[in-house]
Amino acid sequence: MQVGVYVYRAEEKWDMVMSLDIQVDVMWWLEGMSGRHVKQWLVLSMLLPLSQASWLVDQFVPEPSMDMWRMEAWQSYLNTKLDLYEHLLGEIEARRALAEQAEAGRWKNGSRLDIGGNDKRGIGIGIGIGIGECTELETGTRRGMVAGACSGLDEGRGTSTGTGIGTRRGTAATLEARVGGMPKPYPAEYWAQLEQCAALLAERMSGRQLLAAEAEALLAAEPAMPPGGWRAAAQLARLQGRLQMTAALEGPATRRRLAWLGRARSAPRCHRCGSEARQRVPCAACGLAACAYCEACLALGRSRACALLLRSAAQGAVPARGEASRGTALAPTGGGLARWGLSAAQSAAAAAALAFLARPPAGDGPGRFLLWAVTGAGKTEMIFPLIQRTLDYGGRALVATPRRDVVLELAPRLAKAFPDTSLATLYGGSSERWKDAQLTLATTHQLMRFYQGFDLVIIDELDAFPYHNDPMLAHAAASCCKPEGHFIYLSATPPTRLQREVALGKLAHAKVPVRFHRHPLPVPRLINMPTVAQCIKRKQLPATIVKSIRTSLQRDAQVFVFVTRIAQIEAFVHLMRRNFPAISIEGTSSQDAERAAKVIAFRERSIRLLVTTTILERGVTIPRSDVFILDADNGLFDEASLVQMAGRAGRSLDDPAGRVVFAASRRTRSQVKAVSQIRKMNAIARRKGYLQPPVSRS
Repeated sequence: MQVGVYVYRAEEKWDMVMSLDIQVDVMWWLEGMSGRHVKQWLVLSMLLPLSQASWLVDQFVPEPSMDMWRMEAWQSYLNTKLDLYEHLLGEIEARRALAEQAEAGRWKNGSRLDIGGNDKRGIGIGIGIGIGECTELETGTRRGMVAGACSGLDEGRGTSTGTGIGTRRGTAATLEARVGGMPKPYPAEYWAQLEQCAALLAERMSGRQLLAAEAEALLAAEPAMPPGGWRAAAQLARLQGRLQMTAALEGPATRRRLAWLGRARSAPRCHRCGSEARQRVPCAACGLAACAYCEACLALGRSRACALLLRSAAQGAVPARGEASRGTALAPTGGGLARWGLSAAQSAAAAAALAFLARPPAGDGPGRFLLWAVTGAGKTEMIFPLIQRTLDYGGRALVATPRRDVVLELAPRLAKAFPDTSLATLYGGSSERWKDAQLTLATTHQLMRFYQGFDLVIIDELDAFPYHNDPMLAHAAASCCKPEGHFIYLSATPPTRLQREVALGKLAHAKVPVRFHRHPLPVPRLINMPTVAQCIKRKQLPATIVKSIRTSLQRDAQVFVFVTRIAQIEAFVHLMRRNFPAISIEGTSSQDAERAAKVIAFRERSIRLLVTTTILERGVTIPRSDVFILDADNGLFDEASLVQMAGRAGRSLDDPAGRVVFAASRRTRSQVKAVSQIRKMNAIARRKGYLQPPVSRS
């Protein structure tokens, strides 16, 4: 994409702006629509690659001497900046490499890409308003990027394209079509329509960040845009402060860091996902020989250096002290929580979170709160009061979860809990992608399309794949929350970093150490056994495992058997069938097309023993189940995975104890810490009186 770039001086200060439609800017500044007095106004280029224009605007620093600059000074300034841009970007080297490839015959006839380089610098229009008594128009052809005198000085002699117009008196200039493509201002009767379209665009873009193609898709169902198209409306919304515009990738850094050998340039970062964009290709859209693009978020549309990214203007969050200001304090254990039917442990955690929401964030960014709840504690029910509080005060809430199947499972529960609230459900292929709603439920990847749009962001399963250890999704989550908003993290197994912050008192939190049935969590039993690979090779299971599984089957339990590798499942299922021929045994994994059907059959007890991987470590509740984790010493099973897999047992009211076995050839730190975490939660629940009193035996 190519855009215009101009500078102007108002209120004694110079500023630089890039434009999708110069005619809009002419009306805004020179026809008085801005309501501000513009002393000088100068178009530097009508057609400049967006990546260069965005970088120029970001790097622009006004200087007092600019008031006295002649044409040569502006042209020298611009050329120097663009030379620096190309040097930092590696554009010169890339263009040279392409030339060498062409000379070597690597480009076939008809397929060579025309790299324009600096050829586009010679197209420009200058318009200046200065102080003085003369009102004549001065026109002439110029050479180079800048054409026209910003101060009305006679610079009309030259030999290239471009037109300059200067007026030395007045606050507006009536422009006419002239040599070099001088833009006309839009008709006055058209301006009202353009303002309506700009308002509509800003409203639809509220809380979002979209590439240009996505913005077009967003507006596809709206009434026709003005003759200038959506770009004219976007440019006006930007001038009004309702919209932000930038290149999808940040420009090259002006400082280069020292590498071990020589100097290395840091890769630009994607404004949408925060990832480094290391891939560069020749680009026909902007004419650059090394146009960078981001591979990390490619599934959501190509984020390129020359791609336009539209962002909603910053919006204020709902008042943190809204309850106090309205005089309707939400009672932590009263009517505000009673309607949700929470247990004592759930109510205490929800009340702590509500108190946190009532306080303004302590730092510069959004506030953060961790709901640390054991598996099966009912985390979903605990977030209902938090969502209701945000909605009651006119805010927008977002619930994000890593997996599509969890989104589909939560959608009807949220719709039932909030029947009078508009709900958008977003995941790959969702038909509600552009729906505006008070409450949004989305996979974490969908968060990259939002920008400072939510007062409350709830991240479910914080420790789960793909959110865990993915800086891109963490960046997306941080970007979609308003600066004065709040984050609520939900997890049964928080990452070590957050556990450390909790221990140091740097992260507000509440623990829910007990399940709804108020029985202790099953504590894993550690037993010794050979590796799964050795068992398959010997075609024999150790007697301790056979005996323990038989005990579970005799007590009529459903049996989970977790292994580390998909490749082992089929062989291990055959081995299990040889040892337990009287029961139905199956295996499943992420590569199994019948996984959903097998899980249903397992829940319905048509399958009694299921061999699986960590794909079923969370999000699956099977009544009356026992868990066996084989190769528990394997590095693929960390503390969080072991706790989550153990959490499949003892979830039902009719069988709250369950059985959990960690089977391994050696004892590891992860196993010990997982057992310790479960014991600590049971101890907290016992100390706070959350556990069911033991039944006395006479």
